[in-house]
Amino acid sequence: MAEFNGQLALRAEARADGRTVLAAQSFRAPYHLSKPYWDEDARTLLVQVVNPTAGILSGDRLESEIAVAAGAALLVTAPSASRVFKMNEGTAECRQHFVVAKDGWLEMMPEPLVPHRGSSYRQVTRIEVEPGGELFFADQLMPGRVGHGEAWEWTRLCLELEVRVGGELVLRERLQQSGADLRALAELAGSGPGACFGNAVLIGEERPDDASWQKALVALHGNGLWLGLSRLRQGGWSLKLVAPDSVRLRQGLREARQVLATRFPRLACDPRKL
Repeated sequence: MAEFNGQLALRAEARADGRTVLAAQSFRAPYHLSKPYWDEDARTLLVQVVNPTAGILSGDRLESEIAVAAGAALLVTAPSASRVFKMNEGTAECRQHFVVAKDGWLEMMPEPLVPHRGSSYRQVTRIEVEPGGELFFADQLMPGRVGHGEAWEWTRLCLELEVRVGGELVLRERLQQSGADLRALAELAGSGPGACFGNAVLIGEERPDDASWQKALVALHGNGLWLGLSRLRQGGWSLKLVAPDSVRLRQGLREARQVLATRFPRLACDPRKL
């Protein structure tokens, strides 16, 4: 079976007229870029990363490096879920590194990760933001192919996240739980066998008037959506979501972005898929 060593590198910079452009880009299968789209209203460049293969297989190694320079604003998303297929042996790994300069903005908003029965997958994400830079990073996790009776049946799943602001560590998380562990958490939230999880990090300087959007965000909790907001030790916030299915999770993230856009206007950029 063929194994992919996929590589993606992007650097976004601001032109003299204020528009963001990709000053440098390179990619190797299974990564592929669609044509970038400039959102004039949000003053943000939208880039969709496409995986033209069936999904992630045993032995695949994926690496991405995305940098946003001062004055640039970039939204990176994907048109479809990332599926991790069954592996009789071996594992797959993804390593991501995102860097945002002062006065830069980066939003990472991929579609959900879907680990199939018998899959083994590790994802390591490192984020570095300079003081004065801003970022919104969201991860979504589905329990597997619920309609095929594969919910919570992966062999191994490890999601690691490290965030630094001004070189100082502000967040380090590691999810390495069995399907049974997460099923128990879903049951605790009353979300059922198809429960989906969202994990988001928002980096930005705190302001005295931030209490208004925080209150509006926490008010989204309910109607099947569990939502919690926590302040990091400096420089931002951590957002957690649990929903009964992917539709409710997408709706919750869409509503959260709408609330946050009142404070972080770049989040008004339309991903053209939500």
